[in-house]
Amino acid sequence: MALIVEIPDPGLGNTSYLVDLGDGSGLVVDPERDPRPYLEEARAQGLRIRYVAETHLHADFVSGARELVAEGASLIAPRESRLAHAHQPVGEGDELRVGDMTMRVFETPGHTPEHVAYLLSDGTRPHALFSGGTLMAGGVARPDLISPELTVPLAHQAYESVRRMLSAFPANVEVRPTHGGGSFCASAGVPRQAATSVGSERRTHPAMITADPDRFVEDLLSGLGTYPPYFLRLREVNRQGAKVLGADLAPLVRIGTSQLEGKTVVDARPIDRFARGHIPGSVSIALSDQFGTWLGWLFGPDAPLVIVLDSDQDQRDLMRQALNVGCDDICGRVDFDEWRAAGNATSTIDLISARVIGPDAPILDVRQTSEWVSGHVPGASHIELGALSDAGRIAPGTVIHCGHGTRAMTAASLLARVGNSITAVTTGDHSQITSATRTR
Repeated sequence: MALIVEIPDPGLGNTSYLVDLGDGSGLVVDPERDPRPYLEEARAQGLRIRYVAETHLHADFVSGARELVAEGASLIAPRESRLAHAHQPVGEGDELRVGDMTMRVFETPGHTPEHVAYLLSDGTRPHALFSGGTLMAGGVARPDLISPELTVPLAHQAYESVRRMLSAFPANVEVRPTHGGGSFCASAGVPRQAATSVGSERRTHPAMITADPDRFVEDLLSGLGTYPPYFLRLREVNRQGAKVLGADLAPLVRIGTSQLEGKTVVDARPIDRFARGHIPGSVSIALSDQFGTWLGWLFGPDAPLVIVLDSDQDQRDLMRQALNVGCDDICGRVDFDEWRAAGNATSTIDLISARVIGPDAPILDVRQTSEWVSGHVPGASHIELGALSDAGRIAPGTVIHCGHGTRAMTAASLLARVGNSITAVTTGDHSQITSATRTR
């Protein structure tokens, strides 16, 4: 059995893979932009990365394939992706010798039109199916990221592709999808697990237990939520090929406090530090696994961004996430303590527990619609964080809520930036707000 190392990105809900091909060479499937995790893991396993394979044109991250090509790997990609940079195009039925293994290509449209899956075998038996997004544990990746005209046809193709794959291979073949639960590419109800098996999915996958393809498509499309706007441009970025940055990222340049004119300040400090004091007009996006998603969701690739980051935070992780969603032009970083020490004005936002909200306080819930539908505070209003740019004015004294406080603080800072008066941001689950004193 080939050694397969999962390299997950919990923030994006994705998993890339490093495969030991048996002759000292390695294969990486669907790498994200930063090559370091793959290079470091390959060194730890005593491998040289000789091959990198893409299952489709990614919409949720900038591919790291060209980074690994610059390190000496050969790129394998779907013929229909029509990449504008060097690669070996492959399609249905192609067989490739990679190290001591054989990789067979299956065209599996559904998540995207050009999508392929790769079946890895040792010459005698198949080991693993790298299924990208068309086949996931318990579901398929969403088919609506190309155009409205293609959504329904792609959903039908996903149904057929999944049934074909799960019928063609032995039950013990591992299924190694790229997208998983938690990814904005995933459809509703997909679990967060990565690996599964053909046998398991054959018994439980919705495409296998739903005999009517129209019913499958209806169920699939009814569970799709919003997604970040950068999804609409990263496919083309990946088709053309993003700038190769290399494994050694330059540190953020320090920006003086007098150099912020015309720039957007993003404060990546924890929300309690932001609440106690921040640069007026700055936007809170606390550095966490989801930092890159929200940075790309709220700001375009050409926005002149300056980052506030404390010395105890991981600058390289911040840069990795920003570059992963195509935010390549961050101007630099500014130190909040230096800003305050220079006598500049500062702002604050109250951060309170959900348990202390008064029964008559107006509440704005900024979670995703799927979260809102599953349960919310009686009498609260709802606008997804990603849609707040269209919110306009909100009621004075509004309390912003999301559950843990991070998205709520982002929302509060965005609203305050355009002149809204924000009373407080809550931490705590909505059930802690719902009490006998708050029934309406």
